[in-house]
Amino acid sequence: MASFVLICIDKPDSLALRLATREAHFAYARGMPEGFIRMGGPFLDEAGEMTGSMILVEAPDIEAVRAFNAADPYTLAGLFRWVEIRAWKQTFPAP
Repeated sequence: MASFVLICIDKPDSLALRLATREAHFAYARGMPEGFIRMGGPFLDEAGEMTGSMILVEAPDIEAVRAFNAADPYTLAGLFRWVEIRAWKQTFPAP
C-alpha cells in the first residue's frame, strides 16, 4: 500500500452545495474499507468557512484514489474547482 493526499479546492461561493452534500460525503467515506482513509477534513478560510478538503489515504495505487474521488458525492455534485492527487511519504513522526 502507498499513501496519497487528495487536495480538493471548492468552486467559489459553493458553501451551500458543500453543506447540502456533506452527509452523503460522510456516508461514502464511512463506507470505505478500514484503513483506506487515514485522516481528512476541510480547508478553512479566514472566516472559518469550509473551502476545500484534504484527505490522506492508503491505497494500492493512484488509480484506486482516482476512483475513490470520482465516486465521492462532493465530486459528483460538482463542488470542486480542482483536485490534485499526490503520492506522499510520512516522515514525521517516524512511522
